Amino acid sequence: MSTSGETAAPDPGLPDPRRWQALSVCLVAGFMTLLDVSIVNVALPSMQADLGASAAQLSWVVSGYALTFGLVLVGAGRLGDDRGRRRMFLAGLALFTLTSAVAGLAWNPDVLVVVRLLQGVSAGLLSPQVVGFIQDLFRGPERGTAFGMFGAVVGISTAVGPLLGGLLLAWAGDADGWRWVFYVNVPIGLAALVAAARLLPHDTVRGAERRPLDVVGAVLLGVAVVCLMLPLVLSERDPASAPWWVLAVSAAALLAFAAWERRAKRAHGHPLIDFSLLRTRSYAVGVTLGMTYFAGFTSIFFVLTLYLQNGLGYTPLQTGLTLTPFALGSAVTSALGGRLVSRFGQRMIVTGLAVVLAGLVATDVVLAVTAGSPWAGVAVAGPLLVAGAGGGLVVAPNQTMALSEIPHTSGGTAGGVLQTGQRIGTALGLSAVGAVFFGQLTATGDWATAISHGLWVTVGLVAVALALGVSDLVAARRRARRRCGVHRPTHLSGPTGGD
Repeated sequence: MSTSGETAAPDPGLPDPRRWQALSVCLVAGFMTLLDVSIVNVALPSMQADLGASAAQLSWVVSGYALTFGLVLVGAGRLGDDRGRRRMFLAGLALFTLTSAVAGLAWNPDVLVVVRLLQGVSAGLLSPQVVGFIQDLFRGPERGTAFGMFGAVVGISTAVGPLLGGLLLAWAGDADGWRWVFYVNVPIGLAALVAAARLLPHDTVRGAERRPLDVVGAVLLGVAVVCLMLPLVLSERDPASAPWWVLAVSAAALLAFAAWERRAKRAHGHPLIDFSLLRTRSYAVGVTLGMTYFAGFTSIFFVLTLYLQNGLGYTPLQTGLTLTPFALGSAVTSALGGRLVSRFGQRMIVTGLAVVLAGLVATDVVLAVTAGSPWAGVAVAGPLLVAGAGGGLVVAPNQTMALSEIPHTSGGTAGGVLQTGQRIGTALGLSAVGAVFFGQLTATGDWATAISHGLWVTVGLVAVALALGVSDLVAARRRARRRCGVHRPTHLSGPTGGD
């Protein structure tokens, strides 16, 4: 039995015949939301000149989006699981398209900051539904392929943002070019809305199975996330002025959240986050590794953009072209990694992290050799291509493995927690790298020294992620040996690394 806009669930034994078309719509929408994390970086000088924005306001244009994006992910994932992914996806996409149009029309920096905060909310509403749809629509090797495509979108959108921003500024001019960074989302968003209404599977009626919303848990988690991320995003430009004391509030709110969730579990069995998910080894490892890797991964583009534009005098377009090899390498290996993760498991992620580490070390060496040279951007193309190729073997396979043992009915919530970890990791990485980068620049006035120190922080973060991956792989091998009762090496396979 169904109501308007809703249909009965299809036969779970049969795959949805339009699943790949539905996935393409999800990937387009996901690409737009993730692209807006990085595309605005190269447009900041144009915004400042046109609107008279202060440094703090520009920081909020970038960081405020990430803050509200991360804030609503878990709650939005739960709403998608319980109230319907399709309606949440359409609502998030409609709001994202609307706020993009208003951001392009912004007449002063305060309006732009407020709209960017709302745009982050819309992205947070939409993003976990993409993961939830992949969990719902795909099974077996197809799911790995779908997550591989999503991983390619994550890697490419982050890396190609400066290039697309540079192209738009070159086309529209410095005066109003920054507005087209937002306007470009409007026609794509409208087309995606029409396609989503036609192709996405209808929400099923849950009736008596509909679970109560954990409003208190959502508020406590929101306070914890805001108080954790607020000083991190504000410290990007001036660490000393950030309100670090609110970290204590974050810790208190997190403890209160954990206590409330245990109470909700006992009272009605439907907390916002079921902590039993974190007892699933593959999921707990995936969340931790993903958060650590994103702390280093997204910081690369931050420091390189600053160095190339402000240190070497590159135009936004030249900066974007310099970072393109990373996006190309990531695009190729993301699709490959999604297909092969079921065969190689955790070994693929460890290999990818090692390749990323090698590429970043090589990037630092090349920049040191070419310090101050206008040809530095050309020289780092090879190392960035290697780092990108390694990154493609990390994001999608890690997401696939993290969610491989999670029931599809909890896919949105689990995906929301996973992506919240990524957003927090991004804020942590930007804070650490930014503090070191600007600290060295202030102390020495030397851009080459600043970029070297900033890159080594990213190297250290990726190295921590690699250590986590190796540790999990070694532990899985030991468990496999104990189960088999032998002492020879065991070749692991499958999305859970053989565990």
